[in-house]
Amino acid sequence: MIDLHTHSLFSDGLLLPSELVYRAKVNGYEAIALTDHGDLSTIDFVIPRIIKISKELTEHFSIKVLPGIELTYVPPSRISAMVKKCRSLGAKIVVIHGQSPVEPVPPGTNRAAISSGADILAHPGHITEEEVKLAKKTGICLEITTRNGHNKTNSHVAGLSKKFGAKMVLNTDTHAPEDILTPEKIEETLKTSNLTKQDYEIMIKNSKEVVKKTK
Repeated sequence: MIDLHTHSLFSDGLLLPSELVYRAKVNGYEAIALTDHGDLSTIDFVIPRIIKISKELTEHFSIKVLPGIELTYVPPSRISAMVKKCRSLGAKIVVIHGQSPVEPVPPGTNRAAISSGADILAHPGHITEEEVKLAKKTGICLEITTRNGHNKTNSHVAGLSKKFGAKMVLNTDTHAPEDILTPEKIEETLKTSNLTKQDYEIMIKNSKEVVKKTK
């Protein structure tokens, strides 16, 4: 299992990075990204610390830990510049907090994220056909999420992604121990998203490609 969207105590998660990563390892993860929320006020504080602990945990817990960030509530006109800033600070995975149906981020966030050079557009909500076509062109991965609330539009995202050939990944947006991925959680999410085991295999392949690009 691979999860490229999780949160620790560095933002609104409940666990230290060390506990989050070890719990993921016990559950069978082969790779995990630490992607705490950030904006211009926090990225220069959060990213260096996530980089430091990611290196330490990869070495001692024998699991690939990727330092990242989830840019959240960033004005759409600033997203591309913020992605570049995060890369310059050393973030290996950049996730953009998409236009989820349960959190009112600024209109235009999805479109700006798709063209920003980020790796993943998280929980993109009622993403449009035009935006999904653009996602296919830019190569950004669209997230299918196990997280309650955000997952309300999974079937919409999945249907358009399959129709137009955009890449998908399955993530948890973990904030607490009970959010960590399990085979049962995967099965339930696939079912409610109208996706198959074959679709999941493709999503895992996409996640592995994202991980590979970080080397």
